[in-house]
Order: sequence, then structure tokens, then C-alpha cells
Amino acid sequence: MSPGDRSVLGAALFDDVAPQLDASVLDQLPTPALVIDLDVVRHNLARMVELLEGDVDRWRPHLKTTKAPRLWSELFAAGVRNFKCATVDEARALLRHARARGESIDLLVAYPHHGPAVGRIADLAREHGDCTVSVLVESVDDVARWPEPIGLFVDLNPGQDRTGLAAGLASRVLEVARAAGARLRGLHYYDGHHAGNEMERQSAAHAGYGELLALTFELRSRGIHVAELVTSGTPSFTAALGFDGFAALESTRHRVSPGTVVLHDARSEEQNPALGFRPAALVATRVVSCPRPGRVTCDAGSKGVSAEAGSPVAVVIGWPRLVPATPSEEHLPLDASSAAPAELPPRGGVLWLVPRHVCTTVNLYDEAVLIEGGRVVGLAAIAARGHSIAGAFDRLLGAEGSPDGGVAPGGERRKRQ
Repeated sequence: MSPGDRSVLGAALFDDVAPQLDASVLDQLPTPALVIDLDVVRHNLARMVELLEGDVDRWRPHLKTTKAPRLWSELFAAGVRNFKCATVDEARALLRHARARGESIDLLVAYPHHGPAVGRIADLAREHGDCTVSVLVESVDDVARWPEPIGLFVDLNPGQDRTGLAAGLASRVLEVARAAGARLRGLHYYDGHHAGNEMERQSAAHAGYGELLALTFELRSRGIHVAELVTSGTPSFTAALGFDGFAALESTRHRVSPGTVVLHDARSEEQNPALGFRPAALVATRVVSCPRPGRVTCDAGSKGVSAEAGSPVAVVIGWPRLVPATPSEEHLPLDASSAAPAELPPRGGVLWLVPRHVCTTVNLYDEAVLIEGGRVVGLAAIAARGHSIAGAFDRLLGAEGSPDGGVAPGGERRKRQ
């Protein structure tokens, strides 16, 4: 059947990006499957370095997108040595991968961790003493909770009202910075909340950066040196790169932290169109039913493509008139245009989806199929997906064993002696 008019929405974003795999390969591909094209990953990395004007040291990519050591090897090959993550699992997987490669890296765990996560991250920092590990703090109590050798970034609230101290509260920021002392690494300012068109977002971002610079200079006047400013995920990094104030900094390093650019997705293309990034991570899915005229259903439900970022959850490559409806766990209905209700793929046919939000889609999979040069070349473990408590289980049980009725590793029940 014809894929239809490629001039309409969907095709204009991602025309001809589907992998050109042999039919025999597609026949053997289980679905839903996460498929990552290494050639496209390298294209995106090269494009990001180009946007950085060759200064790869200005990039501290967030690992929440990639989550796979095989992909981190591509970042290493591109010259990246500064990273950012959120979870203990991401930190552990990256530090172990860096050790296996003999690399010394700088990692910022950019999340306000409390509870057992503090000890787990501290253990990782001690275990990987050849690497620099830092965390976020927003109070004097936070500073006291984190042991050496962990570095500290003061977390600022840019107006997103998610975490951090307001940049205008200079006295409180100064108090935390002074408590951090020699362990102060810098300020963290994640401005991923700006809405509107590109010019409106840039104007709002630049106003915030002006406040951030004013705070930096205020701290400097009080004898506090800010070595690094970390700003800007994927939605606003171009605004940060175009802000003259950052370029004029002499003794303070500014870094941006977009991670989605490595794999790219439909939402990022909407936010920052025509930057030259291409979707490197696609979801392969099969049509499993034609429940009524004008609709087919494929097997990539919310367990196969994430749905938290809004609708539509994906773009169907080559079928721009197909619009994804709201998915259930195992099913994603696709509705045809009323102008061409019979324009539908057959049952059993393989479709390629560009996720709206690739970061949380990657998190759904245990492994990704890797392709290179149009051929399948292997599987990549998504080693940093989810949240594991395995490393903290002994502490959870305690020295005297689990409470009565508890289950120890391996399923064996243990009782308090």
C-alpha cells in the first residue's frame, strides 16, 4: 500500500529516516524493539560539536537519554569527559564504564538526593577516586550531609519551581556557598521550562542568564569563586550558546547540558527545528489488528513508547496521515486521515516510530538493537535504566538479617537471630 502524501505533518520532520534493513531481518525482529543507528548517533555528536564551535569541553551531557555504555563510548570518542546524571544507577554505570576504558571523568549527579542514596553515591565517589564526582546542594544541611571528596554545586531555581534556591536570594546562596568552602564547584541552573516560540524562549532564557551572572559576580565580590556554571538542557541550550555574557566569562567555565541531542526525538524537533539533528533511536512496531475502518493497532503501547510527554506519543515514519491515538499498555491505535481512510498499513507490517520523548522511551527497554551501515551489528544493554536497590540491599537488611518474613537475595527467607 502507498505510504501516502509525504508533504503533510510527520513526513516534513522525519522523511526517509527509517533503517533500510533487509526484509529477512525485519521478519526476525521481535517487536516492539528499540533500534539505535550508530551512524546517526555519530552524526548528531558531530553536529553538537559543530554548534559548540569545536569546544567540546563546554558540553556536560545528561545521561538520562542514552543510559547505555555502548553509546557513552561514542561520547568518549567525540572527546566528551564532563557528564551529568540523575540516578545512582546512571552514576554507577558510567563510572564503571569509565574505569573499564581507563578514562578519568567529571560527573555531576544533578539531583537533590536524600536518604540511602547519599551513602551509595559517596561509596561510588570513594571507589572511583580517579574521577571527580559532584552533587547538588541547596542548604547548609545539605552541605553537611555530603562527605568528602564529593564536590558541591549550589542548585538554583530558574523559575521552574522544581528544585533549588531562587537566583535572587543571594544571601542564602552565599550562605550555602560559604558552607561548601573549598568543595564548591559551581552553580547549577536548569532552565528547561521556557514556553512560547523560539524568540520568546530565548528572551526569557537570556533574562534568567543575566540574573545568574549578577549572582556570580556578587559571590565573587564576597570572595567566593564560582568555577563553573551549568545551564540549559535540550530546550534552551542554543539560547545559552548565543548569550554573550557567558562567552565573556574569564575565570568561570560555562557548560550546557543537553542529552537528548544524542538520540533526538519528535518533541526536540518541535522545540528547536532545523538544527540538523536526526532521530537515532526508533521503535520498531508491528501492526497487530485492524479493529475498524480507518484504524490499525500496533504493539508499541505505553510499555514500548513513553506516553508522559503528551500526544501524539510518536511520529510514524512514511505514514504521515497516521496519527497515534492514546496508547494502552500493550496497544497503540493509529488513526488514518479522514481524507484517506483506507490508507493503512497491513496487519503484520513493521512500522518505525520516532518517539515524542526518547529519554523515557529508552528507559523502557533492557537492550537496544544496534545498526551500522544499514546492518544489525549487535545489542546494547541499557545498563542505567530504571531504579535498582540491589547495591543497597545489605544495608536494607541490616547486620542482623531481615525482619521476620523478609526475603533475602535469591528468595531465601531470613529471620532475625
